[in-house]
Amino acid sequence: MTQRYPATLLRTAELHASLEDKSLGSMNFLNEIAQRFPEAISFAPGRPYEGFFDTDLVYDYLRRFEQYLREEKGYDEAQVRRTLFQYGRTNGIIHELIARHLEVDEGMTVDPESVVVTVGCQEAMFLALRALRVDERDVVLAVSPSYVGLTGAARLVDMPVLEVAGGPNGVDLESLERVVYEARARGLRPRACYLVADFANPSGISLDLATRHALLDLAERLDLLLLEDNPYGYFAADGVRLPTMKSLDTRGRVIYLGSFAKTGLPGARIGYAVADQRVLGADGREGLLADELSKIKSMLTVNTSPVAQAVIAGKLLTHDLSLYRANEREIALYRNNLHRVLAGLDRLFPSAGASGVTWNVPGGGFFIVLTVPFPADDALLEISARDYGVLWTPMSYFGSEPEAAHQLRLSYSQVDGAEIDEGLERLAAVLSVQRQG
Repeated sequence: MTQRYPATLLRTAELHASLEDKSLGSMNFLNEIAQRFPEAISFAPGRPYEGFFDTDLVYDYLRRFEQYLREEKGYDEAQVRRTLFQYGRTNGIIHELIARHLEVDEGMTVDPESVVVTVGCQEAMFLALRALRVDERDVVLAVSPSYVGLTGAARLVDMPVLEVAGGPNGVDLESLERVVYEARARGLRPRACYLVADFANPSGISLDLATRHALLDLAERLDLLLLEDNPYGYFAADGVRLPTMKSLDTRGRVIYLGSFAKTGLPGARIGYAVADQRVLGADGREGLLADELSKIKSMLTVNTSPVAQAVIAGKLLTHDLSLYRANEREIALYRNNLHRVLAGLDRLFPSAGASGVTWNVPGGGFFIVLTVPFPADDALLEISARDYGVLWTPMSYFGSEPEAAHQLRLSYSQVDGAEIDEGLERLAAVLSVQRQG
C-alpha cells in the first residue's frame, strides 16, 4: 500500500516575485473567463483567423522543406532525417531562409548568422532581456500601453520596466528622452526600449516614417538599443507598408524580434531574433550578439523544434520566401473586419461621442481601443461574458496610465462577418446598461 503524505505547503512569498505580478494574473483571468463561457463571441485574443487552417498543408510544407534539403543543400537521406529528427543547431536550422525572406519582404539585408530561431517571439524577448540584464541597475523601457509578454518577460529576469508615453505618433520622443535622463540620474542603466512600430498591441497605433527616423537618431544620441517587435506589419488596411525600424537602421541600434505566429502557423511556435550587434569578449575577440543569445538558449530550450521549423520553412519556400503573398487572403479578411467593426461602432454609437464611447481608427493590424465613461475592469468583463456573451480585454492589463482604466481592447482577427455584428450589438448592450446604471 502506497504511503500518503500531506501536500507540501509553499507560500508565494517564498517563490519568484513575478508570480504575483498583475500582468501574469490578468492573462490567467482572461483565459479562465474564455474557458467558462466558450459560447461567448470573443474580441479578446489577438489570434489569427482559423478559417484558413488546413492540416494537409502541414504535410505539403514538410515535403517542400525536405526537397530543399536534398536539392539546394545537397543532403542525402540520412542527413535529411537527422535534420528533422535530431536536436539540431541551437540557433536554428532555417536561419538562412529567414534571412532571405527578410530581404524579399522587408528589404532587409541581414547576416544569416545573426538570426536566432526561437520558441515563439516570447523566447526571443526573454533571451534579449536576459543578455542585457547585468545587475539591479539595468532597466528596460517600453512604450505604453505595452504588450504584456514583454513586461512579463522582464519580470522573469528581474528587470524593471519604465513606461514611455505613446501618443498619436506611437511614441513620445520627449517622454523617452526624459525617462532615460531621469533613470540615469537615479543611477539606473536604461539598456533598451521595446516597441511595436506597426499596429501595436494593444493600441493599434503605428509610427509614421518621420517618427521612425527621429527615434533612430534619438536612440543613437542616447546610446540606447531598440527592441522592435513586428507581428502585425503585413496587415496594413490600405496595403501601404512602411519600412521596419530595422531596415532603416544603419548604426546597429535595433534588435529585431520576429514571429511567424500571425503569418505562418501559430501552433508551430516559431519566432526569431536578428541580433547583429557586435560583442567584444573578455579575450578581445569580437562576435555577434546572436551568439550570446544562443548560449542562453542552449540552457533554456536547448533548441527550437526542427519539425516546426521545417513547416515554416516549407511555407516560405512554397511562396517564394514571401509571406506577404502567402497571406493575401488573411490581409483581405483583416482589412474587411476592420472596416466592419468601425462601421458597426459608428452605427451603434452615433453623434460623435455623445454616448460617451469613443475609439481610435487604426490603419491595420488586429486591434481597436474603445474609451468608455466608466471603469472597464475585470468585474465588467465578468458581467459581459456571463450575461451578454461577449469578451474583450481591459486596457488596464497593458499600462498604468489613468485613462487605461476606462478603456477596452477589441481584437477583430478571429471573428468575421455576422459574428462581428452580433458581438458589437452585445457589447453595445453591456455598455448601455453600465452607462445608465
